[in-house]
Amino acid sequence: MNINFKTIILFILASVLSFSGFSQERLSNKEKKKQLQEARASRLFIEGQRFLILEDYDRAYFYFQKAREISPDAAAINFKIAEILLRANRIEEALQYGMRAVAEDPDNKYYNLVMAEVYTKQGQLLEAAKILEGLMSNSEENQNYILDLASLYLSAGDLDNALKALDRAEEYYGIVEQLTHQKQRIHLRKNNLNAAVKEGEKLIEAHPGNSQYVLNLVEILFNNGRTNQAIDLVNKSLEAYPDQADLQLAAYALYKEQGEVEKSESLIIEAFANPDLDGKVKADAFSDLLREMRTVRRDSLMDKLEKSMREYNANDPDVLSVIGDRNLINNRKEEALVFYRSSLDKNPANAQVLQTVITAMFELQKDYSEIEKYTIMAVDEFPERPEFWFFDGTAKLTQKKGEEAENSFLKSLETNKGRNIQLELLVKASLGDTYHMLGKKQEAFDAYDEVLASRPEDEHVLNNYAYFLSLSKKDLEKAKSMSERLVKKFPNNSTYLDTHAWVLFQLKDYEGARKYMERALENDDSPSGVMWEHYGDILYHLGNKNEALSYWKKAEGGEETSEYLLKKIKDQKYYDE
Repeated sequence: MNINFKTIILFILASVLSFSGFSQERLSNKEKKKQLQEARASRLFIEGQRFLILEDYDRAYFYFQKAREISPDAAAINFKIAEILLRANRIEEALQYGMRAVAEDPDNKYYNLVMAEVYTKQGQLLEAAKILEGLMSNSEENQNYILDLASLYLSAGDLDNALKALDRAEEYYGIVEQLTHQKQRIHLRKNNLNAAVKEGEKLIEAHPGNSQYVLNLVEILFNNGRTNQAIDLVNKSLEAYPDQADLQLAAYALYKEQGEVEKSESLIIEAFANPDLDGKVKADAFSDLLREMRTVRRDSLMDKLEKSMREYNANDPDVLSVIGDRNLINNRKEEALVFYRSSLDKNPANAQVLQTVITAMFELQKDYSEIEKYTIMAVDEFPERPEFWFFDGTAKLTQKKGEEAENSFLKSLETNKGRNIQLELLVKASLGDTYHMLGKKQEAFDAYDEVLASRPEDEHVLNNYAYFLSLSKKDLEKAKSMSERLVKKFPNNSTYLDTHAWVLFQLKDYEGARKYMERALENDDSPSGVMWEHYGDILYHLGNKNEALSYWKKAEGGEETSEYLLKKIKDQKYYDE
């Protein structure tokens, strides 16, 4: 219960004037003193009221108490003190002052309302209800408190009186949705389904053509096992208002529940052909079908529904998204991306579609600058989502935007706040790669160590850590241990074989390096330039200089080759990196 206690100006003036009223007759000294006291109390009351309006409650309370010292029984003063105490949640004290105010002026609406609020906060809900009942019986003007009364009875668990109050509210406000739904809930709590249905029928009759009211009653009937009655209600409504597509969808679901497949399918096709049916409603129904077991009949129905959506809702983001879902489920990822991206053009604030697009683009190895457009969109729309910052950092890292990638990865850690441990480890692994790109080698190695402490078999970290240590010619035995674990576990992985070969090379085990590099080349359909260069370096150190030169030449123009490659070819000599 939340009753407004703002002071009515006329009421204040009346209260103030009640303290002072001067007579033209000659007064005795006693009467003069009393009059002066009343005038002083009036001034104190006005000062208290001024501070109350300024929301300086401590000063207001001070002046009202001073006024009360002079006029302890003044109803207005006790009321104002009760009001301030109630605001401060000093309920027991507020009760005492409120009772004094009501005792002096039992018919005053505002004094009674403050008492009702006190009783409500005390949990004496029926006492509060009793006060409202009294106010409403005394004046027709107080009927607007009927909803507060109903709420009190309902909170107190007095369902019968709550229903009576809601019936009175309906007489006052008319048949409206909120009252009907509350009455239905009470009837259902009392296991009186017929009464709940009757209330729904009354609402429908009062508002003909409102399909939502029909749907609300259909839901009650269906949930309580009265499917046939629900079907009759929908059909009756469709006879009167045949173009209500949302009712056609409801009828589709009901007939489908009854096993009348052909009837149900005709209804959903008719509903989808209605351009006025909201795209999201169609998308939700289409999505429900998509989750069902795939059959020839289901796919045929979905083809017809998709055709309708494309015709009537071609620019609806929810429709575009759900058509994308269908393509994705059917493993048509490229087609799915077309629809998802069109959906995001219309509505970028869809986290699920954004994540699907980004992950699909990574999986399909799309251009990273294109992927970055969507990761930027994602962090702009959902800056609180750590996974989107991770995607953004990854897109930037692959484009060698080191500092930007670092910022995004750090933002991912900041927003994650340690909640998703797996994501945090992925981010730290990527941070290690980023730090190494930026020349922050020790920060990179520290990040890798942190990941391996929690996930010692992380393949990405083991490989990159071992390789970067070999490039730095640092902790080579540690690097060998890591790369060795990988090639034992993945004996045909060309990347891991290449890393292990290069670690052995730095350890001057050239024969071992040759063996693993040859296996790496055998297991890679299109070896990178750096792999050919590494093989040439190994052969050079084994004394096969002519062969080394041929592989250096083969590496020329390839990816990730060293800055010394051309010098090696020109001078036919190995140069240490």
